[in-house]
Amino acid sequence: MLLNKKIIVVLPAYNAAKTLERTYKEIPFDIVDDVVLVDDVSKDNTVEVAKRLGIKHIIQHDKNKGYGGNQKSCYNKALSLGADIVVMLHPDYQYTPLLIPSMCHIIANDLYPVVLGSRILGKGALRGGMPYYKYLFNRCLTLTENILISQKLSEYHTGYRAFSKVVLESINYNVNNDDFVFDNEMLSQIFMKKFEIAEITCPTKYFDEASSINFSRSMKYGMGVLRVSFVHLFHKWGLKKSKLY
Repeated sequence: MLLNKKIIVVLPAYNAAKTLERTYKEIPFDIVDDVVLVDDVSKDNTVEVAKRLGIKHIIQHDKNKGYGGNQKSCYNKALSLGADIVVMLHPDYQYTPLLIPSMCHIIANDLYPVVLGSRILGKGALRGGMPYYKYLFNRCLTLTENILISQKLSEYHTGYRAFSKVVLESINYNVNNDDFVFDNEMLSQIFMKKFEIAEITCPTKYFDEASSINFSRSMKYGMGVLRVSFVHLFHKWGLKKSKLY
C-alpha cells in the first residue's frame, strides 16, 4: 500500500498464456495490493496459468465481450474491491510493469489523477519494434485529436493507464464501446470532466506473442477515434449532446 492507497492492477486478458507469467512476476507487490484478471474467452490456457500464479480475482466471461467490454469488467471489479488507484496493464508483456510505482506515486501524491505510459515520448516506439505504418497512424491520429479536443497528449492509444478512484467513479465508462475505441472514449470523458492527465515515457516491446490489431482493424479503429473526437467537440460546443458525458 502506498500512502494508504489501495492499489489494484487489472489485467484484461485474451490468449495471454505465453506472456502472463512474465508480466505478473514483474508486478511490484511491495506497493500493489491486489490483481484482477478478466479472461475474455481465451482459446488458450490463460485461466489455468492465472490460477497457477495464485491470482485470486479471476473473472471469466461466458462470451467474448471485446477489449472495451473486458476493461469494463476490470474496473467494476477493482472498484468493488475498494481500489483507490487502478492500473490497467496488458498481460501480453508489451508494457513493463516496472513503471507501476512511478505511475502510482504521481496519483497517490495528488499530482495528477490519471497517468498514461506513452510509447511516443522519447524515441523508443520505433526502436522497440512498432511497425512504421502504426507509428505514422498514431502520430496523425494524435495530432488530429489534440486539435479537435484542445489537448496536448503525446498519444491517445497506449494500453498502459493508471486512474484514481475519483476519476473512475466520475465517468460513465460502462456506456462506452466494447471494442478498441473504448480507450479513446474514456479519455474523452476524462477531459470533458476537466481532469488532467500526466504521461511518462514507456519502453515499447513488439514481438510475436504481443497483442496487436491488423491493418483492417486499425483502419476501423482510426475511424472510431475520429468519430469520438468530433462527438467530443460537438458536445462541448452544445451542438449535439452525447450519452458519453
